Amino acid sequence: MRMHKILLLVAAMALPASCIAQSHSAWPARPVKLVVPFAPGGGTDVIARLVAPKYSEALGHQMVIENKPGASGMIGADAVAKAAPDGYTLLMSNNASLSTGPLVYGNAGFHPMNDFIHVVMIGSFANAFLVNANHPAKTLQEFIAMAKTRPGKMSFGSAGPGSAGHLTGEMLKQAAGIDMQHVPYKGTGPAITDLLSGQLDAVFDGLPASTPYVKSGKFRALAISSPQRVPAVPNVPTMTEIVPGVQGQAWFGISAPAKTPREIVERLQVEGQKIVATPEVQARFAEIGMTLSGRGRAEYTEYIAQDIRRWAPVVDAAGVRVK
Repeated sequence: MRMHKILLLVAAMALPASCIAQSHSAWPARPVKLVVPFAPGGGTDVIARLVAPKYSEALGHQMVIENKPGASGMIGADAVAKAAPDGYTLLMSNNASLSTGPLVYGNAGFHPMNDFIHVVMIGSFANAFLVNANHPAKTLQEFIAMAKTRPGKMSFGSAGPGSAGHLTGEMLKQAAGIDMQHVPYKGTGPAITDLLSGQLDAVFDGLPASTPYVKSGKFRALAISSPQRVPAVPNVPTMTEIVPGVQGQAWFGISAPAKTPREIVERLQVEGQKIVATPEVQARFAEIGMTLSGRGRAEYTEYIAQDIRRWAPVVDAAGVRVK
């Protein structure tokens, strides 16, 4: 009888560990939430909706997108940083929420490097400087000339303070010697709506979301922020061709809360790299102006650290810190 009790006690003590191991090996056992820290319709949202179905197929459970906009992606990133590290809440990580945003917002509530595991980098894209098709400026040179005759009167929208679009706009203002009003949004989706209605002069938006508008003739892309021209819009010049030194790429990937189990992180990384390598995905992303990556955890983490160091002096020079 005594031996029986001891065996029962040993079994009880071993139960939690075995259950944990089983839960990890069985992951996912239910849908996985992917938080997009911007409103629907912007570049990050577009990419998430292309990637999520592929992850759903690979994982055997649906990856559900939840848009949680605000504060240039900081609200959504903060929610994921504080979520349970069980693999069921992930972040569509990007430059605004993890690189430039924390530089602009002094009270982010999380640390971009310490509070996340940066699993896999999906890719990057340039921002397009868009105007409504009815706007009188037909080129970036004409837009700059107009802005110089109307200091402080012309406006440009972005996904919010600290977003790649915002800071690229600040770089353009400094390099071209113009004064434009920045109008921040909770993602570029709402900004696009205002550009369509003529309430804004211009918007910086990622190529994945803006390319369809450009190809349909609703918007005119005056320039893009990448170092080289992009095959998706081959006739659109880079900003550096017109105003040297002005460039800023947006990037994104999958990040998880710190302390997420290693086997879950590895599974997400492997599946993400497989998705990026799929010919179908490569063709679709090239069509919308994407540059695919597939960097794993170590490389993606270092990439983010380098991006933070790159943008820090730009934020200081622009004086765009938000308290």
